[in-house]
Amino acid sequence: MIGSLLYLMATRPDIQFAVCLISHLQAVKRIFRYLKFNPGLGLWYSSGSSLSLRGFSDADHAGCRIDRKSTSGICQLFGTSLVSWYSHKQASVALSTTEAEYVAAASCYS
Repeated sequence: MIGSLLYLMATRPDIQFAVCLISHLQAVKRIFRYLKFNPGLGLWYSSGSSLSLRGFSDADHAGCRIDRKSTSGICQLFGTSLVSWYSHKQASVALSTTEAEYVAAASCYS
């Protein structure tokens, strides 16, 4: 089941964070229920979109209670179409919210 969710993550960025955190079968069943009752969500690309490239980022500060590392999330759009996204734990410990946001913004454009 986990492999199926990893495959679906390629077209469903709304489940990426949850899939990365799952460790119990109960959570997997909950995600499948979410997908079943939200079939209209997903990636849609229209032919009339503008050609601008935009990136957005966000981060928490010390979100992991074990090692105090922050989590970054980014998404990049080409026109109005989502072309790239991810959410992951930062490699180093940020000493402030500003630093965590700066690391997230830098990873958005690298």
